[in-house]
Amino acid sequence: MAAKEKTPDPDGSFFERVWAVVAEIPPGRVTTYGDIAEKLGRRGAARSVGWALNEAAGTDLPCHRVVNRYGALTGKRHFETLHVMEERLRSEGVTFTEDGRVDLEQHHWTPGEKGTTDGN
Repeated sequence: MAAKEKTPDPDGSFFERVWAVVAEIPPGRVTTYGDIAEKLGRRGAARSVGWALNEAAGTDLPCHRVVNRYGALTGKRHFETLHVMEERLRSEGVTFTEDGRVDLEQHHWTPGEKGTTDGN
């Protein structure tokens, strides 16, 4: 009998909480894996947030709005092509720095923050 693969979130509750936060990210804004982990009281769990997003691939969640702490598109390999994440962000008006990272000064959103770029 093969050994059962260990999952990062055996009861699913952390993943569900991650997905709830991701669902709140407004269009034209991004947050980081670490911001989500901190919001959920697990400051050092950025990697686990990434696992949760990996599990959500192919859903309607706006996973393209989650970047690393430097604004790099580290999750792009989980989309249909390597360019989909950037294309979706650009279509929402997200701008990038010369080195290809999201301009966090313009587009960073902290979970729990009220308001969006369109004033809602």
